[in-house]
Amino acid sequence: MTPSNFAFLAGFIIFVGLRGVYKQRTMRNEVTVRRMDRIELALLITLMPGAFLLPLLYLFTPWLSFADYRLPLFGSIVGVVLMAAALGLFWRSHADLGRNFSQTLEMRKGHDLIMHGVYRSIRHPMYASLWLWFLAQGLMLHNWLAGWYGLAAFGLIYFVRVPREEQMMTEFFGSKYLDYMRRTGRLFPKTRRPAD
Repeated sequence: MTPSNFAFLAGFIIFVGLRGVYKQRTMRNEVTVRRMDRIELALLITLMPGAFLLPLLYLFTPWLSFADYRLPLFGSIVGVVLMAAALGLFWRSHADLGRNFSQTLEMRKGHDLIMHGVYRSIRHPMYASLWLWFLAQGLMLHNWLAGWYGLAAFGLIYFVRVPREEQMMTEFFGSKYLDYMRRTGRLFPKTRRPAD
């Protein structure tokens, strides 16, 4: 294992641990709206190899060595920086959502529209953190499958799921969410605030 592989593995353990902690905290929250359909299930199944299986196969077996490549050290360093940023934003997104967190398209009893913390300026900071994560993965795991499959699969999830998620939020919160959408960017803060 290279130093960037060790760094990735450490980040992976932190990533999975964070997700597990916040998932556990919301398990008992009653779900009032669930949009788990075939599309959502297919998207999650598509992501699993890139998020878990392929990276672990690459790190612990020689099975994917046919797809290896080399990057200069600078690429791995950029990957480590992106991973650190991804983990920080991933944690902050979960912490700000609190008991409103859901891994799929769900609304829970007493669900609040979170507009504080990182959500004050970005509607989807968790997706932003995952874009950073999968970019980092590609730069740290020098393998076409283990490194980049996750980014492609996540891109599919992002472009299919986000409009569906925003539609659900609009149905649930109405004009309050529409106003929130006007004031915030999806992944990056808006450079100019809309006139009121």
